[in-house]
Amino acid sequence: MRRLFPLPAPPAPAPDALVDVPEGADRTVGPDGVTDREWTLDELAAAYAYPAADDPVRSARPGWLRANMVSSLDGAAHHEGRSQPLSGDADMRIFGVLRALADAVVVGAETARREGYRPARARAAFAERRAAAGQGPAPAIAVVTAGLDLDFSLPLFTEPLVPTLVLTGAGAPEDRVRAARAAGVEVLFAGEGRGVDPARVAATLAERGHTRLLSEGGPRLLGQFAAAGALDEMCLSLAPVVAVGDAQRIMDGPAVAVPERFGLVSVLEESGFLFTRYRRF
Repeated sequence: MRRLFPLPAPPAPAPDALVDVPEGADRTVGPDGVTDREWTLDELAAAYAYPAADDPVRSARPGWLRANMVSSLDGAAHHEGRSQPLSGDADMRIFGVLRALADAVVVGAETARREGYRPARARAAFAERRAAAGQGPAPAIAVVTAGLDLDFSLPLFTEPLVPTLVLTGAGAPEDRVRAARAAGVEVLFAGEGRGVDPARVAATLAERGHTRLLSEGGPRLLGQFAAAGALDEMCLSLAPVVAVGDAQRIMDGPAVAVPERFGLVSVLEESGFLFTRYRRF
């Protein structure tokens, strides 16, 4: 893996340094350099650290909602309904690191069903980091749904290390809310209608102590967050593949009056994949 942006300032050469690098010389440098090597989990965690609570970019925001999505070169968010065919080893490493840094993973019900979501697991490599940050052993999975058409007998709900949450609106079907609670699932209301108000999700989860939020989609949920101005950061993996077909883009939501501009934070590259990170201004 190598960093393409931002590049570090080149070190000042010693007065007697040679200008020419001998052929075959070792050019390996650290993670802030431009040559390839596999980054450690700690290096990736530092590269994707959430803004501190007192960082000015978080001013007046109850938490920080970042999204992580993968896209093909031609803009597909999945192939035959799943994102895995677009992914790769480095993408999965970053996927794991982003989860390990989060308090809660926010996902739409359709994506949870299609991708076969299971509870997040504790990772020994991140245990000390999470404990120091006051986090539990693993992030909670927070499923966003209007109708609560979920199978509460699945491991996602029966075997979580950290209780799975269901986010819905106050107008959700009462029988499904009762069924969820009877199964031991915590149901949170983040809206007055049948479904959630995307602008209220971060505040609702912050009330439970979850301020470092990660959304893994799907495109419909992510589009709703973006249209509501609730998305703070976009981590987009660009896969070196062409999918063609009629797959959705990474966002599929209501139109916005004016496209919102995000600023580029970093770009990493490995095996032709580009791992970009953008932040709202």
